[in-house]
Amino acid sequence: MEDSGKSIGQKQLKCNEPTGSELLSYMHVLYGIFLYSKFAYRSANAILEEAMDNEPRVHIVDFQIAQGSQWVPLIQSLARRPGGPPFLCITGIDDSESVFAREAGIEIVAQRLCQLAESCGMPFEFHNAAIYSSEVDFQHLSIRPDEALAVNFPYILHHVPDKSVTTENNWDRILGLIKSLSPKVVTLLEQESNTNTSPFIPRFLEMLDYYMAMFASIDAARPRDDKERISAEQHCVARDSQHGGLRRFR
Repeated sequence: MEDSGKSIGQKQLKCNEPTGSELLSYMHVLYGIFLYSKFAYRSANAILEEAMDNEPRVHIVDFQIAQGSQWVPLIQSLARRPGGPPFLCITGIDDSESVFAREAGIEIVAQRLCQLAESCGMPFEFHNAAIYSSEVDFQHLSIRPDEALAVNFPYILHHVPDKSVTTENNWDRILGLIKSLSPKVVTLLEQESNTNTSPFIPRFLEMLDYYMAMFASIDAARPRDDKERISAEQHCVARDSQHGGLRRFR
């Protein structure tokens, strides 16, 4: 029974890989529908920018860089800061196998953000941390003592299991690591569902409620035979549901 279910799931989710531009367009479709995600990212940026007011050197540790699009409006805004832009460093964390998020390695994100910062006249540096977020340690973060540190958790902590799931308990380890760094601000974006603790039935019911709300939003915004909607569901929502939650609409 378990093997047959796995086979059916694989057949249902099998589809041609989209190009990077196609994937980005699909994510923009969902981003336009899920206004709560747009509000969350914009709120995180506003809080971060306010906390870093007048700081000459800013370092953002992003625990899931994906395509890095969250930082485009922030770079543009910081570049217009009275008195000149700060020196901005971003450490982008994401496992090296997540080509789904970029169609390439994290290097392509670094290139895009570096080009944007240069066009805005902002001194900028990008650190590539191609590692699973649950495996991050101090050595991956390139922290400097003269920087104002910000940590961004964008829909990622629900993928980190706690002590009820594994004896490694990376949940407590990651949070303890961040606390030891004494960041000036921590921004946390998360879905309202529990996906990283052990009991299966409560976890399943919460995820069911979560995806029912998600598809209710999609139904209200797009007809079911809409080609862009179908592609977005195939390439974004279906794949992400395999990992337990909304992760990459940014």
